[in-house]
Amino acid sequence: MSKVWLVTGANSGFGRAITEAAVAAGDTVVAAVRREGTAGDLVAAYPGQVVEAVLDVTDTAGIEAVVREVQAQHGGIDVLVNNAGRTHVGAAEEDSDAELRSLFDVHVFGPAALVRAVLPQMRARRSGAIVQLSSMGGQMSFSGFSAYSATKFALEGYSEALAAEVGPLGIRVLVVEPGAFRTGLMGNGSASTETADYADTVGPTRRMIENSDGSQPGDPARAAAAILAALSAERTPLRLPLGSDSVDAILGHLDGVRHRRLGEDRARHRLRQRVTCE
Repeated sequence: MSKVWLVTGANSGFGRAITEAAVAAGDTVVAAVRREGTAGDLVAAYPGQVVEAVLDVTDTAGIEAVVREVQAQHGGIDVLVNNAGRTHVGAAEEDSDAELRSLFDVHVFGPAALVRAVLPQMRARRSGAIVQLSSMGGQMSFSGFSAYSATKFALEGYSEALAAEVGPLGIRVLVVEPGAFRTGLMGNGSASTETADYADTVGPTRRMIENSDGSQPGDPARAAAAILAALSAERTPLRLPLGSDSVDAILGHLDGVRHRRLGEDRARHRLRQRVTCE
C-alpha cells in the first residue's frame, strides 16, 4: 500500500531527496516548507503525489493545523520526517541566548511538537515511522559547533527514549546521522560575532562553513535511498550514520570514549587498592 509522508524542509537538501525517493516508491508526500511556493517545482513535477504545505516548525499552532489538515485530506500520516534545520557556527562564549534558543526551537522543540501531533493517529493504527535528521554532530562535537551539536545531542536523546516508548506500539524511529553531504546546509546558517581569542580554534570551522558548500562528497539521493531501505527493513535500526566520514568519525569517537573510560576505571581501581592498603 502507498504511504503518506510529511516531510519538513522538503524543498531542498535531504528533504527534497527524500520526497523524490518516496514519490518514486509510489507514495504521497506533503512537502512542508516555510515559504509558499518554494516546493512548486516538486508539485508540478509530481502532480497528485506531492502537495505543498506552508509550515514554520517553530509555530506550534501551525503544526497542529497542518497535521489535522493532512489527516483530513489523506486519512493519516504514515511517515514523519523531521528534516528542517540550519547550521550555526560560533564559540560557546560567543553564542547569545537568543541564538541558542532559536536553534533549539528549530532542531528540538519543533520536531517534538510534530511528534506529539502525529503520534495519536499512529498509535491508533499501530503503525508509522518517525525519521529524525540528526548529524554526526549528534554523537560528537567540534570547536565552533557547540550550539549546533547541543541541539542534535538533545534530539538524539529524545529520540532514543521515544523509540523505546513507541516501538511496542508498532511505530519505528530512525535517527539519521549524516556526514558531509551536498544539501545546502552550509549555505543556510548563522554565525556569532567573532572573538579574536578563538581565531585559532573556531576560525578554521568558520572558514570550512564559508567555503565547503556544494563541494561535499555525499550525494543526498543515495542518502534518501538508504533511509527508505532502513525503514522497509524487517528491523529498522535506531541510528543510521551516512557517509564514510560520519561512520569513521563516530566509530573513532566511540573507541576514544571506551579507552578513556577503561583508563578511568583502572585509575579508580588503583586508588581503591591504595586506600584499602592504607
